[in-house]
Amino acid sequence: MLAYPKSLLSIEARVLLCTDERRGLPSLLFALKGAREPTSELDDFLTKTLARQVEAEEALHNGDLTPRMQMWSTQDPVTVFGAEKSVIGSEEVRRVFRWLATRFSDCTDYRFELVAVGASGDLAYTLGYERFAFPMDGGPVTPLTLRVTHVYRREDGEWKIVHRHADAPPTGQIPRADASTE
Repeated sequence: MLAYPKSLLSIEARVLLCTDERRGLPSLLFALKGAREPTSELDDFLTKTLARQVEAEEALHNGDLTPRMQMWSTQDPVTVFGAEKSVIGSEEVRRVFRWLATRFSDCTDYRFELVAVGASGDLAYTLGYERFAFPMDGGPVTPLTLRVTHVYRREDGEWKIVHRHADAPPTGQIPRADASTE
């Protein structure tokens, strides 16, 4: 597991959209990688899969379901313990995603702040905070922070999400986006 100082956690979608894999994440992040080769399994996961996931989450919060569906496995077991609903099974998960996409639109801000990540063999995970602002069900734009954990499984050479747990941090325990651990 890698844990990053909070000053590196604000990985915004526009940063992760960089096409150069070595510049897809803050350069300081690579200094923390120790003796690992620059093309390690974890590097590959971070620069390719996490970037796609951030794009998919931002799209979902704008009502576009397709990128998120492409990130998720269709091979059970697949689970969601969500902030809105919890479901088990690929078909149930997809049904919830379709429902969520109808409730979201016009996202004004989406950020994923990576707290920890690991990849080994055919399994990987991420832990972090999603921060976004959007009008739910046509209401006013509302900022929201969720703690999120994702579990990934490699299927036919591609990382697919097989589990998501998301909930609101306890009152008074929401870290500031610019907080430092130093």
